[in-house]
Amino acid sequence: MTDPAPEHPGHPCYGGIVPKRSRKPRDLNALAKAVVDEATGQAAPEPEPAKDPAAVELGRRGGLKGGKARSAKLSAKRRSEIAKKAARARWAGTPR
Repeated sequence: MTDPAPEHPGHPCYGGIVPKRSRKPRDLNALAKAVVDEATGQAAPEPEPAKDPAAVELGRRGGLKGGKARSAKLSAKRRSEIAKKAARARWAGTPR
């Protein structure tokens, strides 16, 4: 039998991607209560992970100016080399 996704490590049934574990309790009684609460709509909603707004804005500002700053720092010859390498990579897998 061949592996369906040889480029991905992991279990072949998942195509190399293992699903995240659910947050259901292991205790049978707690699991039963969670199932009943979910079925009746009484389950407490899971809280969204909080993001620091200052960190989000700082990351956004860095991302907005990163490419322009990098291209201004590179010489024309080096930019040309990078572009040629990218073109070779794009066309490497296509039949001619």
